[in-house]
Amino acid sequence: MTPEELRAIALSFPGVEEGTSYGKPSFVVNKKFLTRLRAQDNSVVLMDVSFDEREMLMEAEPATFHITPHYKDYPSVLARLESLHPGSLRNFLERRWRKAAPKAAVKAFDAAKAGAAT
Repeated sequence: MTPEELRAIALSFPGVEEGTSYGKPSFVVNKKFLTRLRAQDNSVVLMDVSFDEREMLMEAEPATFHITPHYKDYPSVLARLESLHPGSLRNFLERRWRKAAPKAAVKAFDAAKAGAAT
């Protein structure tokens, strides 16, 4: 994936705004952190990933998923952008977005998805 693909996926969720963090793109919704691109290793920060899930991801795909000492005590994982599948990124961001976005936005998002499926 490229930073442009990251941007397109992040901004596809209602209410997401782009900013910068350490000179790289970052994204928030409802003034809450969604994700950011790390300058140090071109990895994206994925939040709301349980410790068990993180261990499984790092074991299954060590070329993609990793952590640094800073993140070891947080329910999160880092994913190298160049090897992260766009569908996986969308799933991780949607999970985080659902927790951070206003409830009305989530309800409208679900209604629009249900309407598109029929």
